[in-house]
Amino acid sequence: MDFPGLMMETPLTLRLAFDRARTLFGNKEIVTKTPDGTARTNYEALCARVERLASALHDMGVRPGDRVGTFGWNSARHLELYLAVPSMGAVLHTLNIRLHPEQVAWIANHAEDSVIFIDDSLLPAFEKVAPHVTTAKRFVIMGDGPLPETTITADSYEELVEAGHPTFAWPDLDESQACAMCYTSGTTGDPKGVVYSHRSMFLHALMSGMVDTNGVCENDRVLPVVPMFHANAWGLPWAATLTGASQIFPAQFMTPVDIARLIASERVTFAAAVPTIWIGMLQCLDQERLDLSSLERIIAGGSAVPLSLIQAYEQRGMKIVQGWGMTETGPLASLSRLTGHIEERSSDEQMRFRARQGLPVPGIELRIVGDDGVPAPWDGEAMGEVQVRGNWVARTYYNDPRSPQSWTEDGWLRTGDVGIVDPTGYVQLVDRTKDLVKSGGEWISSVDLEGALMGHPKVLEAAVIAIPHEQWSERPLACVVCKPGQRATKDELIEFLAPSFPKWWLPDDVLFLEEIPKTSVGKFDKKVLRAKFAG
Repeated sequence: MDFPGLMMETPLTLRLAFDRARTLFGNKEIVTKTPDGTARTNYEALCARVERLASALHDMGVRPGDRVGTFGWNSARHLELYLAVPSMGAVLHTLNIRLHPEQVAWIANHAEDSVIFIDDSLLPAFEKVAPHVTTAKRFVIMGDGPLPETTITADSYEELVEAGHPTFAWPDLDESQACAMCYTSGTTGDPKGVVYSHRSMFLHALMSGMVDTNGVCENDRVLPVVPMFHANAWGLPWAATLTGASQIFPAQFMTPVDIARLIASERVTFAAAVPTIWIGMLQCLDQERLDLSSLERIIAGGSAVPLSLIQAYEQRGMKIVQGWGMTETGPLASLSRLTGHIEERSSDEQMRFRARQGLPVPGIELRIVGDDGVPAPWDGEAMGEVQVRGNWVARTYYNDPRSPQSWTEDGWLRTGDVGIVDPTGYVQLVDRTKDLVKSGGEWISSVDLEGALMGHPKVLEAAVIAIPHEQWSERPLACVVCKPGQRATKDELIEFLAPSFPKWWLPDDVLFLEEIPKTSVGKFDKKVLRAKFAG
């Protein structure tokens, strides 16, 4: 017979994070980089503004379930929206500022955004979006001083906050209500909407504070370089708020040298960004003498982290931890922290484990499934599609007929990543299904070749793509960017790869480029390369 527990059932909502920061950590800093230096506030002042903002949004007509769009950089104002919008029962919808204007408008219309907040420095970009937006009735411009000249009829964010009441009657929310929306980057077809619940993001924030995951804690000074429009900045704004960590925001100052200087000046302890940021930052560390001794943890994800990059930062006394996830997984699904028995192994073997995508984080179940539809063993050899499920994994897309093809009949998310799992539980991604090279009926991992190429002392970036081949169906082509002042040759790089790979894995050719195209979230844009070099 049933024997229920006798515990309270307080809804797990993001308002708990907001209330905790205001009550316990009012003096902790929130810092935003500005053209003139930095703007500083703390949780006490910021949460007072959040009250006024929620009141003003309510007076504007925003109600529970309404979608509130943002088109902005990482900043304290964006954090205010991160806290006010979900806590009042509305749905925060972060728009990707780097997409084509018509695609941004398509996403805003598909989500049915009722009001959109825009950073003043992004007005020229949004003016190209606005004519195509049909659902939003109001636009609000975030910035200091008077409203800039614009073709958009808009309100002032600061005037809106000032007009709000200093107290707001926060509604009681169900933890299953939507709190936020993000859209995938749309590498194949239209972007797909993921709708997060309060429960999912609260649990994700709790997980992010665990010692064996991100370990975000009250003593931290957290710098989310990953944009707040990309999978909710990997959940860091809510995790940092929940734990009372100080938050440092780079705003539009996103170059590697800007990031390095901000880490040094603000004594950042925890930073998160895609690998291309950390690759670029290595160059400026060689040119500028900056004290980054405060930086205890670096999280890198979004694409595979080359072993050479992990080693380069290790030599400078900084540790990169590789993470893996997707917009659909909240996003954090695995982290490559070393367990005790791995730390007992040789330093070379430890480094190889750190270059993997790591162990599933608590709350995530993971399996790999072969072409026969059967879960494969965790033996470090069997390869299959990585599938996951958990409390912050999406169960469907928002209003999208393509949803059924992305989930299995028994409810697991099909990630589209191909990987292996070793007996200790460490996941290693071999490739995306669409990026694997199939040559003569055998698979070649573009990820492995890229990681090896970026280990060459003259190579800055490398992307490997499949190109059609009359005899072998497909063959690998390496696209390489050399470090400034360096030159390499095809034969030199092929010779460098030869000891590590079978001969038939080696690229047929190496093209040297000025830069590798990037997606809107900083990944190598292989579809552009495939289209350009298909012949």
